[in-house]
Amino acid sequence: MSGCKPKDADIKASIEEKFKADPSLSGATVDVNDGVATINGTCNDEATKYKSEEAAKSVKGVKSVVNNCQVPPPPPPATPVTVNTDDALNKGVTDATKDYPTVKASVNDGVVTLTGDIKRDQLQKLMMSLNTLKPKKIENKLTIK
Repeated sequence: MSGCKPKDADIKASIEEKFKADPSLSGATVDVNDGVATINGTCNDEATKYKSEEAAKSVKGVKSVVNNCQVPPPPPPATPVTVNTDDALNKGVTDATKDYPTVKASVNDGVVTLTGDIKRDQLQKLMMSLNTLKPKKIENKLTIK
């Protein structure tokens, strides 16, 4: 029995004191057995995990450190909110066809379907206006008068 050797409980208390002194290490816990410090818990990132290990190693009496601290995966990148293309397309199609009372238009999955009838001299103007909305496709089922 060696009187100079620090006790595991004292080593653990010293490491816990270091962890408490650094708020970034609040998710880490430690156990000590025969001078081997085992770190568990959650660390915010790899740098914090490394910092917890260095803090434990700096305590007198620590022979080695087993760092089991878990680092959560980074959050997924924020995705921009996308407006439903059919909603935006519906509004544009409604505006484009408002001057053509005999033309009916529907939008489904980016495809504009035209039904009804239209005068030949109005068709080109309508199609140009619908094309500026950039639909996937325009299905022209119009009857030309």
